[in-house]
Amino acid sequence: MVDASAWGVAEPGDVERSPIHHLDRFTAPLIVLQGSGDEIVPPAQSEMIVDALRAKGLPVAYLLFDGEQHGFRRAENIRRALDAELSFYAQVLGLDLPVAEGIEPVEIENL
Repeated sequence: MVDASAWGVAEPGDVERSPIHHLDRFTAPLIVLQGSGDEIVPPAQSEMIVDALRAKGLPVAYLLFDGEQHGFRRAENIRRALDAELSFYAQVLGLDLPVAEGIEPVEIENL
């Protein structure tokens, strides 16, 4: 959710492009994989979107990765993020994927 105005560096159009201003258009399940150290999209911004989608009753999953930035660097976190995506898609689409066996399922609210 790009809102760099707090840092005084917002570009024209940043606010309009931010998903927080278009929550009425969200209709599909969403998984948010967030780094706790992300300075581009701070966790508080992602959490605002997740909270709004929860309140709207949309299926949503949120995972916070300690110490990660905007792009994940640690192999174990990259692996967990990919596993979480697989689990999310399998649950949302109602798929029984043998490859998903043995991975930690992601919790999806409102599913």
